[in-house]
Amino acid sequence: MDFTLNKIGKYVDNHTSLDQRMKDLKRKLEQLNGLKEDVESIMTTELPPRKKPKAEVHIWFKNVERINGEVQDLDGRIGESNALTRGFHAEDASRKIKEVEELINQRRQFHGGFVVDNPQWIGQVLSTTYLSGEAVKACVEEIWQCLMDDEVGKIRVWGMGGVGKTSIMKLVNNQLLKETGKLDIVIWITVSKEMSIAKLQRDIASRIGVDFSGDEDETTRAGMLFETLSQKSRFVMILDDLWENVSLERIGIPEPFVGSKLVLTTRSADVCKQMDCKVIEVKRLTEEEAWKLFSKKVGPDILNNPEVELIARPIAKRCRGLPLGVITIASCMSGIDDICEWRNALTELSLHKKSVNGLKDEVFQQLRFSYDRLQDPKLQECFLSCALYPEDYEIEEEELIQLWIGEGLVEGVDSIQAELDRGHAIMNRLIRNCLLEVFTELRNKRIVKMHDLLRDMALHIAGSRFLVKSGMMLEKAPDVQDWSKDLEKVSLMSNCELFIPSEMSPPKCPRLTTLLLSGCDIESIPEGFFKHMHGLRLLDLSLNLIQSLPHSLSKCPKLTTLLLSVCDIKSIPEGFFKHMDALEVLDLSRNPIKSLPHSFSNLKNLTSLLLAGCKDLENVPSLSNLRVLKKLDLQRTNIKEIPQGMEDLESLECLNLGYFNGIEEIPHGILSRLCCLQHLRVGETLISGKEVGGLKKLENLKGRFEDWDNLNMYLQGFHGREEPPQYRISVGDVEWDVRSWNGVGKFIGVSCCKIHTYPMMLPRGIEGLKIDNCDLDCSEEYPLFSRFSLSSLSSFSFLKSLSLDGCRNLKKLFSPSCIPLNLKKLSVSKCEQLEEIIASKAEQEERGMEFRLPQLWELHLCYLPELKRICSVHELLVCDSLVEIRIVNCVKLERMGLNLPPPAPESVFIRIWPREWWESVEWDAKPLLRPWFL
Repeated sequence: MDFTLNKIGKYVDNHTSLDQRMKDLKRKLEQLNGLKEDVESIMTTELPPRKKPKAEVHIWFKNVERINGEVQDLDGRIGESNALTRGFHAEDASRKIKEVEELINQRRQFHGGFVVDNPQWIGQVLSTTYLSGEAVKACVEEIWQCLMDDEVGKIRVWGMGGVGKTSIMKLVNNQLLKETGKLDIVIWITVSKEMSIAKLQRDIASRIGVDFSGDEDETTRAGMLFETLSQKSRFVMILDDLWENVSLERIGIPEPFVGSKLVLTTRSADVCKQMDCKVIEVKRLTEEEAWKLFSKKVGPDILNNPEVELIARPIAKRCRGLPLGVITIASCMSGIDDICEWRNALTELSLHKKSVNGLKDEVFQQLRFSYDRLQDPKLQECFLSCALYPEDYEIEEEELIQLWIGEGLVEGVDSIQAELDRGHAIMNRLIRNCLLEVFTELRNKRIVKMHDLLRDMALHIAGSRFLVKSGMMLEKAPDVQDWSKDLEKVSLMSNCELFIPSEMSPPKCPRLTTLLLSGCDIESIPEGFFKHMHGLRLLDLSLNLIQSLPHSLSKCPKLTTLLLSVCDIKSIPEGFFKHMDALEVLDLSRNPIKSLPHSFSNLKNLTSLLLAGCKDLENVPSLSNLRVLKKLDLQRTNIKEIPQGMEDLESLECLNLGYFNGIEEIPHGILSRLCCLQHLRVGETLISGKEVGGLKKLENLKGRFEDWDNLNMYLQGFHGREEPPQYRISVGDVEWDVRSWNGVGKFIGVSCCKIHTYPMMLPRGIEGLKIDNCDLDCSEEYPLFSRFSLSSLSSFSFLKSLSLDGCRNLKKLFSPSCIPLNLKKLSVSKCEQLEEIIASKAEQEERGMEFRLPQLWELHLCYLPELKRICSVHELLVCDSLVEIRIVNCVKLERMGLNLPPPAPESVFIRIWPREWWESVEWDAKPLLRPWFL
């Protein structure tokens, strides 16, 4: 009887509470669905391309969909229940509430993003050129329809050079990478004129993750590619710029194409006719389309002048509807409003000589116009030097500038930085004139490419002065009769199995100035090979397997640049440098040499000595005779002492000892004599603050001072003049790696030092400051930032990152009047006596004060046992950009005092320990935050 009554009582309770439980369930379900929408929104920006949802996120989405269906089903069943059975659904509602809560908590525990790299995804987004016109649009649409048509397996896109085939296919490539439904593997291969089956196989292998050991023959490589590609349905392979018929079977591309596509672009209507391709022709722009493209590149302000427009239209018309010609010529005339220059341009185009060597007249005429407009012969020579690299080669900007410098094309400046600046200016001029294109740009480093038509033109202009066989998979050096007496530059670079026969007669090239043999795996060079190269100025043998050098190389009296990095050279003959009186640049980086011959000291014209990465090198001969040396790179060597005679290098502009070298200190009196130093990089080697402060040309400093007094002396030396625009300075003991702050250009790290009560100095414009294990010498409770001199206070407006770890006697960090407003990251840990982040103001001062750190996105407060407040109870710290908060073991922190930006609670990632502290802390935003407990 009691059991029955209890059951009836429980049923009545459930019946009366069911409505409330369903309200709670639906409210929580609404919250869960809101979180789901937020995740979907974030993933929309995070997902494409090369990404896929994390497995845990994918499972979470499925469970959210499931619980939505189950709650809807439960609601329906309750609606159909009668008064007697309705109460039995209360326990079902409670279970669903618990499941929904668990899913909400799972979402809160997601960290590190919602997506990961998709290992199945293959493809590369490519930089594109602006194209317009109905013909382009129609061509793109036709290609796209063929790609989506299961009946079409092979497509041939053809048209004359410069008409825009590659640009159109780049647009299609990028669009395919966004469409993940049907074709999600896109393999782009640039074939080029110098095609070989072996190179094509290697290029495809690198895209699809097939590793060749190097011993396979062509048939074996084809089999490996065939097997891998056969397992990848739904792929698109684009072979761009095909010049001749190819056998898909020889390469390893499977046929028939079931679910996959092959796209070929070519200039020849005859290429691949027998392959049963769907043919799509890329047509020229109409006259009006060409004018619109020309107008966009020149700029509307210029063409607002009716007189200019009257001449500009015939110029655009002479481009014959070729986008490459339109873009190149328009870029040359961009910004020019002088009517005389426009008239002259039209005359030049009319008088240009015709082409030979297979370049169509009209194409050559348009491209030659851009070259001639450079006018400066050295600028033109810089452009021609780009053709020394293989076709479609991705050239690092810095590498190309160093080539120009080595060839003597960047001269007349008095500093390393000025040389680089002039090189960058030349690069920008070539890019603006569309003679080079930016292929990629990452972390302020550009990779540039030369259009193959422009390369053809450059080689045509250079004529018999250049011999270029780079990247052609040559196995044997060109015969001696190909090395004419008129040759000035030869490039055989990137022929990875090149062999120079020992019986080869020495080439007779007395005018040869540049010889590029890098990346050829050359094991030996015939003894007399350099015998008749008396004018050789630049020789690049880097990235080879040469263990010894021929004596004939020592008889190149005009050799100015010798690049031998990564050649596996173990020793150099004693008299090797005896007759190299003109040598200016010597690069022996990353070779296993243990010493340099004494004849090295005779290189009186040497300006650059690069020995970085020679890990076995223990010493170098005296440098005292190298009076014009400008650059000395000894990083990552085994040298334990400063080389003898370095104090005599009064022309030295760049000294690089790197990090983790064996030199503890630069002796007193040496740096003060190096009055031309612009770049000083000595890592953790101790340097004198007073001596470095006296270097009036210093532009970049990476080094270590013994204490803060040395730092002050260094800064006092810059009184009344500009400090170096770049620096990374450590003060005191080296207990951490300064390079970990690579995102900060102006950085000081202080470790194990005494911080005194008297004012301390900081450089102007400092961006990063790290203080580790330092003692504050004080009895009063002044905030740390009140210790810095007034001249340093303005620097705080540039401070972006501040880190303090293990600082003793520190009780207050900032004063109310001295807060770094542009701070992005603040990390404070293990400062056991710290009580306040922002010192409290006097009671009589204004209450309700707001402090602002509008740029702060990361706040870490860890192991601060005495921290009581961020700011006083009457004040508030407003952080409009906060993304991450970490609070660990700050048990006395009772009030956060942080005002977060709307809708911050959803976006802020907060990590907490211990959980008990979180439950007790006062914070208005706490109910809306979702902490992750460590």
